[in-house]
Amino acid sequence: MKIGIIGAGNIGARLARKLAAGGHQVKLANSKGPQTIRHLADEVGATPVTKEDAVADAEVIILAIPFASYRGLANLFEHVAPEVVVIDTSNYYPFRDGAMAEVDGGKPESVWSQEQIGRPVVKAWNAVLAETLEAGGKPAGAPGRLAIPVAGDGAKATQTARQLVDQTGFDALDTGSIEDSWRQQPGTPAYCTELTIGDLELAVEAAKRDRAARNRDALMKEFASAGTALTHEQIVARNRSVTA
Repeated sequence: MKIGIIGAGNIGARLARKLAAGGHQVKLANSKGPQTIRHLADEVGATPVTKEDAVADAEVIILAIPFASYRGLANLFEHVAPEVVVIDTSNYYPFRDGAMAEVDGGKPESVWSQEQIGRPVVKAWNAVLAETLEAGGKPAGAPGRLAIPVAGDGAKATQTARQLVDQTGFDALDTGSIEDSWRQQPGTPAYCTELTIGDLELAVEAAKRDRAARNRDALMKEFASAGTALTHEQIVARNRSVTA
């Protein structure tokens, strides 16, 4: 498939590497221009391009950018065909993105995201840590294979996203519509807790909408006050304990 990835940070670069290794044609863009990511793109097997080139002729567009950056992307999708699948990997963190009254009031993050770009999105790869994405994948059917939640409204688009999640080494759990995607937002039991598909399904069902933002903020406060950098294992364990 022809895949355009906008965002060359921890998630975008790792997705580019995995999807290129799987035989997809991957174009990678960032906010500063292709010359700034040429070495990275060569390393991961992608072609460095502008944002405009990343969406041109793409069959799938993956947005791996900070949540607040969606505000500036509407014009980018003016000439993108309606059948192109758009995948949202973002998460809302007020300390980074600034307070957003609609989202703070309960609007699911990906509902807000798709309103900004004027296109439906599938929410995937938002609930996985970069290190998990890089090293935690396993072949389909392998014991202990971790799962990633996927939410979307269009059956074809959601199925495409689930297939790509599988190709990156994870089982894909269909968590429902975009309106239901709050169940995989920060502060929920499904968010960055490294669960197999059966346990992830239980975690999604156990999510409490009125607790998610409070859990998210409590975790951020705890991480910031830790004093030293936490290990990957410590981060996963704390995510599990706060949201349990």
